[in-house]
Amino acid sequence: MISILLFVAPVFIPVPDLENTVPPQTLADADSMFVDVNDIDIHYKQEGSGDRQIVLLHGFGASVFSWRIVMNPLSEFGQVTAYDRPAFGLTERPDLDNWEGLNPYSNENQPEILVSFMDQLNISRAVLVGNSAGGTLAVQAALDYPERVSALILVDPAIINTGGTPGFLDPLFNLPQIDRIGPLISRFFLSRGRDALERAWHDPSKITEDDISGYTKIMQVKDWDRAFWEFVQSSNRLPVADRLSELDLPVLVITGDDDRLIPPEDSKEVSERIPGADFMELNQCGHVPQEECPDAFIDAVRDFLESL
Repeated sequence: MISILLFVAPVFIPVPDLENTVPPQTLADADSMFVDVNDIDIHYKQEGSGDRQIVLLHGFGASVFSWRIVMNPLSEFGQVTAYDRPAFGLTERPDLDNWEGLNPYSNENQPEILVSFMDQLNISRAVLVGNSAGGTLAVQAALDYPERVSALILVDPAIINTGGTPGFLDPLFNLPQIDRIGPLISRFFLSRGRDALERAWHDPSKITEDDISGYTKIMQVKDWDRAFWEFVQSSNRLPVADRLSELDLPVLVITGDDDRLIPPEDSKEVSERIPGADFMELNQCGHVPQEECPDAFIDAVRDFLESL
């Protein structure tokens, strides 16, 4: 009976259109910029100047907003660029039903999108700083395009444990019946954004209403729910955990000591698998140290970059 309901019930669940949503560029900040990358308008922000290039890669459900506190301090070390990966922030959300290029929501294509983005901004080589799933992308990019990556800073990287949905659910997500109500699943997930954010912090009492507003801004973007669902469907897990020993560049792994999404011991294991990697554990900090513990985060990054 349960299996019958699973396959039949979604067909009868109404999926009303979203209301009060707008094109992403309508929500741009004063310092927002957009660039065409593989026919997609990518939203990004940039601070600083200099020969050293630093590219920031946000995690699942995040955006350039997650780097807002540290972008200016990081610009002390060079030009800092953060962009919204497809399906997040203010980057354009192409409809796959009418799309002929590479699937922009697939993790397999994220390294190519990153390098194409760097090409458009004339960034020949960069230090990649990746938080959570952004750390996974940073490692894959370093493996696929070693000539484009000068160093890695992996912040609570989702590599040993992805922190996402269990892999056995992937076939379920691709059933036509579930696909039909995918946008509703997206809406439910984002409606619980505050709960997810509190899990990411060691001390949730520090989270402000501005923080909540910044993370839920995505819900004002046209077709955000469809794109979010297409990202979930398309996101095959990047198999980087078994290739960490292949990395041949400076690497710093940073973790909060109270990360409840990616356990600190997982980040420690990542550092141990990478030849010569440095490891830093920040006290009284959770999954997003660049937001919750920015001063300690900047100190760790400064020490690492000055050693290069």
